[in-house]
Amino acid sequence: MKKYNTLLAVPYFLWLLFFVLAPVVLVIGYSFFDQSGHFTLANYAEYFGSGKYLLMTFNSVWYAFLITLITLLISYPTAYFLTKLKHKDLWLLLIILPTWINLLLKAYAFIGIFGVHGGLNSFLGFFGILPKQLLFTDFSFLIVAVYIQLPFMIIPLFNALEELPPSFIAASKDLGASSTQTFFKVVFPLSLNGVKSGVQAVFIPSLSLFMLTRLIGGNRVITLGTAIEEHFMVTQNWGKGATIGVVLIIAMVIVMLFTGEKKAGGK
Repeated sequence: MKKYNTLLAVPYFLWLLFFVLAPVVLVIGYSFFDQSGHFTLANYAEYFGSGKYLLMTFNSVWYAFLITLITLLISYPTAYFLTKLKHKDLWLLLIILPTWINLLLKAYAFIGIFGVHGGLNSFLGFFGILPKQLLFTDFSFLIVAVYIQLPFMIIPLFNALEELPPSFIAASKDLGASSTQTFFKVVFPLSLNGVKSGVQAVFIPSLSLFMLTRLIGGNRVITLGTAIEEHFMVTQNWGKGATIGVVLIIAMVIVMLFTGEKKAGGK
């Protein structure tokens, strides 16, 4: 039986080897070579010595933080409300459905909504508000990014809140705690694992957004993901692009370490 279980694990380990570890090793390897194929540390020296790249790093972290914060503030009450509904599975399915639509299609849909002659400006026109350029702004970029990331925050929060024993809340009220005290002393602490999982699922992908920065942000929002695409697809400087990729990988690992679930006893 044990040998059978080991055989079942082989495809999983092969997947990890070829589609997780191998790409990471390739990216790290490319980061130590210049465009001529010579070994160099100049890529890292230029990255950490350039104010341009450090500003991109700050922008990436800042926008990822804003996207994660806004998504969390919207998702937590939504997930909490879902747990109280009768047909919660149906409503959860409706929230998940947009994730089945291609990201590019959703981006172009928002281009039509936020455009000067788009749906939002047409709606505002009924109130006498002149058309405004809503597209290619930080506002539109954040709105679209938050919309896309919402399901990935709601699902882990919903699961954490759904598993919360009702007896704990009842006991808190029996002991004289108000609804606010119950939330901050019982509900929120017990749902922190869901919060951490949601932060991982949203913050990490938000660090490397590049399609939305081009289509919705109009390149006004410059992140490390945009720089990686530029180096690999335009300047063909794979070493520089890989160096930025390594920085992103390190940042993602740090986020996972901080938001990872800690087992009892510190093990």
